[in-house]
Amino acid sequence: MAWDFETDPDYQAKLDWADEFVRTEVEPLDLVWPHEQFVPLTGKRRAAIAPLKQRVREQGLWATHLGPDLGGQGHGQVKLALLNEILGRCSWAPIVFGCQAPDTGNAEILAHYGTPEQKERYLRPLLDGELFSCYSMTEPQAGADPRQFTTTAVRDGDDWVLEGRKYFSSNARTAAFSIVMAITDPAAGAYKGMSMFLVPTDTPGIEIERDVRLYGEPEAAGQHALIHYSGVRVPDSALLGGAGQAFVIAQTRLGGGRIHHAMRTIGLAQKALDMLCERALSRETAGSSLAEKQFVQGYIADSWAQLAQFRLLVLHTAWKIDKHNDYRKVRKDIAAVKAVMPTVLHDIAWRSMQVHGALGVTDEVPLMKMITGAAVMGLADGPTEVHKTTVARQVLCDHSATEELWPTEWLPRKREAALAQYADFLGDER
Repeated sequence: MAWDFETDPDYQAKLDWADEFVRTEVEPLDLVWPHEQFVPLTGKRRAAIAPLKQRVREQGLWATHLGPDLGGQGHGQVKLALLNEILGRCSWAPIVFGCQAPDTGNAEILAHYGTPEQKERYLRPLLDGELFSCYSMTEPQAGADPRQFTTTAVRDGDDWVLEGRKYFSSNARTAAFSIVMAITDPAAGAYKGMSMFLVPTDTPGIEIERDVRLYGEPEAAGQHALIHYSGVRVPDSALLGGAGQAFVIAQTRLGGGRIHHAMRTIGLAQKALDMLCERALSRETAGSSLAEKQFVQGYIADSWAQLAQFRLLVLHTAWKIDKHNDYRKVRKDIAAVKAVMPTVLHDIAWRSMQVHGALGVTDEVPLMKMITGAAVMGLADGPTEVHKTTVARQVLCDHSATEELWPTEWLPRKREAALAQYADFLGDER
């Protein structure tokens, strides 16, 4: 037996440091510089945040999901999950710890598929936190369905010329480069006819038509770009992982992105639960505290149980990723985590909002932002419904149909078989 639910004491000490550091030094950044997490550091922001990053490096907690050859610790997904639970509480924490989306996923595929020259040009500064990246995949008419993509990359001598429009390309306006998915061989179909390209965002022909903001964000905060790639010319060296490899590369990236979203969501949901409990203990109505009201106790119990189940599912999935080192073998688990995640965050934040009363729906507490974030999580990296169908199909692979008229668990037949099996012991009792 090898079941173990304890964290290594040395790493737990690191987590304790991170918890205190994030609460006291990093969470205030969300209030001082909101919506600027993906703006390259300059001036006073650099002077304030660069030392924080250095302290993280000194603790050996910078980009821990990457191997030592890439500047990380190679801790694996379980340790990253435990750390991300802490970082998920605030928007700036992943930046300060070098593990923010979408850069983690982009760094992962560069590490797996990039040439030495591509790694030197794009990966190194990305890992050093000196620039940001963009993942430009979905399209306005197709969403995340690659079978409906129309953006193309056509050979022209030694170059490729990109033409098409991409939607919700997050952080494009502040990124140094984008990873763009385009059709290179229409006859090969969606899954073998697309390729990935590394495209500097200052390349001629790239037009950001508009930056979409999430509901409730100020107008200047929009960071999800609708991009028109109009005759964008890149050299053959911009091809990532070889022609026709886009779908394989995308699955490598998206598998990691989905589980990392879930890890951070644990921390955010825990924050909502902490707020719920504090409010319940702090407020009185009708002669007793909210914590003594059975309805509120039900909210707390449901939230705690929901979060505990989700956390165990995430940690088990992270353990399986470490064990197999192959996202394809953990596809069902990752899809399940992704499908469950938005509901967990929504339900806990919603209950906390209810207990906070009118204050809960204002912008003076972060609960409505969490609820909106839950909706975003239900769409990012593929909609919940798609992931549920993936889970169902994978589960069904472990089962088979019966050729009998009645189900396998039909009790009359099983009863007869059981009586026959123990007939020698029954005698007159039968």
